[in-house]
Amino acid sequence: MAAEQHAWWQRGVIYQVYPLSFQDSGGDGFGDLPGLLARLDYLQWLGVDALWLSPIYPSPMGDWGYDVADYCDVDPRFGTLADLDALIAEAHRRGLRVLLDFVPNHTSDQHPWFIESQASRANPRRDWYHWRDPAPSGGPPNNWISVFGGSAWELDAPTGQYYHHSFLRQQPDLDWRHPEVRAAMHEALRFWLRRGVDGFRVDVIHHLAKDPELRDNPPNPEWAPGQNPYRRLLATHTADLPAVHEVIAGLRAVVDEFPDRMLIGELYLPLERLMLYYGAGGSGLQLPFNFQLIRRPWEAQALGTAIEAYEAMLPTFGWPNWVLGNHDKSRVASRVGAAQARVAAMMLLTLRGTPTLYYGDEIGMRDVPIPPERVRDPFEQNVPGLGLGRDPERTPMQWGGGPHAGFTKGEPWLPVAADAATVNVERQRDDRRSLLTLYRRLLALRRAEPALAVGPFAPLRAPGDLLAWVRKEGDRRFLVVLNLGHEPATFTPPVLALDGDLVLSTHLDRDGERVLRTVELRGDEGVIVRLG
Repeated sequence: MAAEQHAWWQRGVIYQVYPLSFQDSGGDGFGDLPGLLARLDYLQWLGVDALWLSPIYPSPMGDWGYDVADYCDVDPRFGTLADLDALIAEAHRRGLRVLLDFVPNHTSDQHPWFIESQASRANPRRDWYHWRDPAPSGGPPNNWISVFGGSAWELDAPTGQYYHHSFLRQQPDLDWRHPEVRAAMHEALRFWLRRGVDGFRVDVIHHLAKDPELRDNPPNPEWAPGQNPYRRLLATHTADLPAVHEVIAGLRAVVDEFPDRMLIGELYLPLERLMLYYGAGGSGLQLPFNFQLIRRPWEAQALGTAIEAYEAMLPTFGWPNWVLGNHDKSRVASRVGAAQARVAAMMLLTLRGTPTLYYGDEIGMRDVPIPPERVRDPFEQNVPGLGLGRDPERTPMQWGGGPHAGFTKGEPWLPVAADAATVNVERQRDDRRSLLTLYRRLLALRRAEPALAVGPFAPLRAPGDLLAWVRKEGDRRFLVVLNLGHEPATFTPPVLALDGDLVLSTHLDRDGERVLRTVELRGDEGVIVRLG
């Protein structure tokens, strides 16, 4: 099937922007929408197709925007609705789509809905949230715990009841079984869709249904002291419940009212559970996020097995997707090292499916150590010492070698990396061997060759530290071979008469090399061969 017969979100590459850290235009140290607007030319030059913006809604910033106080406006820290309208218009003019983060599981405790809900037990919006009486013996209604540490129940002394919060106590969970909640949130989606937003990434979407009987969650037999305390219990009654699929079908129906829009869902689930979120006959998410490249060990056998299992489990109508990094996980260059970060880039952009790229990964940004007095992440503040904080991967984009890496004229909200003077866009942009050049060439090749964008995927058996596959469309075929090891290796295709030209190496120095019978790879190298 030609690329033109696929939707834009199947052909394209999504680029996640963490707006607080992308570009500050006002000098307050926080990234904003005018700053992002000023960098659209860079994103167009890079060759991505869509921008996903982490939350920009009005918020007390207890969880840096994931505590929403108004679903239909922009926080003044980021700018105005007019700024967002201008960003959407200018992005569209450049052929870029715009996706917003949607945070439907919980609101801020400063949202008018919760303020009303908290006012009294008789308030009409009381049932919009999960309010419950104390347990018969006193204390929280059950043993549910918060992702960010401690009980997931907070006592409201004036009304004598507890409310449920999956994350911070300042983030009360909405009750999605209430029809008025669904209707209000559907209208919030329509508000943005009418303004030209092309879709949404939906935060923790598998949390949108809880057990109405409030049964205790069972203990996790694999948990041990010193590990993430949230993992102490299995989320049997608080996440991934069957009722969530009806909720998602409702969200999808709203999005489908508008042409050419889409939904992505954040889901950290086993593959067999993940597949259910495509929905029966396509009534679910277009792209349930696939985090295999983040979660699996960076080893050829482990990744090869995961890739093939994922492909095999996809429903016939399901479109694959791949994520290499995001705002919640350690950066790829920190996880796999600078040399393998190049191989990872080639993997991400040559697998079948829609790739998502996290800002700064294209220049090899690494996790930045955060001194205790600079910690901003409530996860780290609530559960210190376990390495769960997410500030290290959220630091300012490194644009140049000047003050604060060109991110701001003020004091940045998080520290700028110590290596920003050498690891930055300005330095890499004209360097023919840089990681940024590799990303740009991979993106251009993927856009030019339907085989690499939408063509079928055929894995090949490969020894040791190698991974290999073929992508094809019509008479165009490409062999991809990746060396996840540090030593040289040779690949001889088991079922393929190898005869072609090497079109791209992660080392950026073998263009046009003739390849016959075998592929020779250096350590930490990936190659793409156009087959004859």
